[in-house]
Amino acid sequence: MSLKQDDAKSLPEGWSIKKLGDVCEIINGGTPDTKVKEYWNGQNLWLTPKDMGKLKSIYVSDTERKITNSGLKNSSAKIIPINSVILSSRAPIGHLSINTKPISTNQGCKGIIPKDNVETIFLFYFLRNSVNYLNELGSGTTFKELSGTKLSQIQIPIPPLPEQKRIIAILDEAFAAIAKAKENAEKNLQNAKDLFESYLQSVFVNKGENWEEKKFGEVCNLMTGGTPSKSKPEYFKNGKIKWLVSGDIHQKEIFDCDGRITEEGLKNSNAKYLPIDSTIIALNGQGKTRGSVALLRVQATCNQSLVSIYPKDKKEILSEYIYFNLHSRYQELRKLTGDAGNERRGLNMSIIGNIYLPIPLLEQQRIIVNQASLINPEIIKLQIIYKQKINSMEDLKKSILQKAFTGELNTIKEIEAA
Repeated sequence: MSLKQDDAKSLPEGWSIKKLGDVCEIINGGTPDTKVKEYWNGQNLWLTPKDMGKLKSIYVSDTERKITNSGLKNSSAKIIPINSVILSSRAPIGHLSINTKPISTNQGCKGIIPKDNVETIFLFYFLRNSVNYLNELGSGTTFKELSGTKLSQIQIPIPPLPEQKRIIAILDEAFAAIAKAKENAEKNLQNAKDLFESYLQSVFVNKGENWEEKKFGEVCNLMTGGTPSKSKPEYFKNGKIKWLVSGDIHQKEIFDCDGRITEEGLKNSNAKYLPIDSTIIALNGQGKTRGSVALLRVQATCNQSLVSIYPKDKKEILSEYIYFNLHSRYQELRKLTGDAGNERRGLNMSIIGNIYLPIPLLEQQRIIVNQASLINPEIIKLQIIYKQKINSMEDLKKSILQKAFTGELNTIKEIEAA
């Protein structure tokens, strides 16, 4: 959100536009020397952008690391008084919180202390509405950083204090209602996923007497790929060969991807054509990617972060059966790699090859696949509906915030009616 002095003409009577530096004190942070033990494990809270990204609330009352009074004196860190707004000004720009206790920060944060004519929550909401603009003001090569000078020059609309309190009350109520609705939608989304998972797990847990168990490495061909040298533009430019990466796994059924390599890239790397209808599993990746699976429905290659699993004998095992079996075992696959926050430890072909696959007769496999194939599209439809609801609520929040700082915010009843 960027405002100019001329914009004051369109604001309600009694509003004015000020520079942030005129209505707030802006404090930079700092980091005591990490090699000096007496600077650390003290009594002063010390916040970083990484810490802010983990906060479950807009308020911060404790920090993982603390510094001593000596560490405070021998660094550029300063104590920020309670009820100030903390802004992460790099890596990334835009995390926001309000401190309920005196706090210090590293150099990746700015403490913004409102003066008498600005309510802290009003300032917080204004900055939340301005995150995209704050990022535009950032500069730097390795990562963008917002300087205190540029931050101080930002224009902020200032209504009278009673109007600020009215706006805050409406935003608090509206955001609480949106948060509750979003929570319900997220629960429904998870319930839809759980319904499908529950069906699949019941199938594979309640194995029949005639089911065999064999290792994937015994009954399937496992293949991974590779990445052509990024220093060779001719391996990628104008390439027509589909080249999968771990992020493509979330399609569940892969018919296309963004990645492309050339014939030269294929010849000069470990990338290989994968069998169509094979199950693709992510060996690693950010967040929930590791252990996820998808069905490959088109000719493609992949990088080394994926493995293709394809039955050696399709008269013994159906490709789709493999997919649904591994889909139901997501949590099990995560635990095989020590799923305790160590995202760098991934799966590999040896681990996958030694996993046991329960194998019923082919006709039983067909029944399982057909039933799962009927349920899955309906679950996907529900997931799309709930994701759209969640996205629409985020758009509503943006719209309400925008109106709040242009003097157009209605009462909560009018918002609900809209």
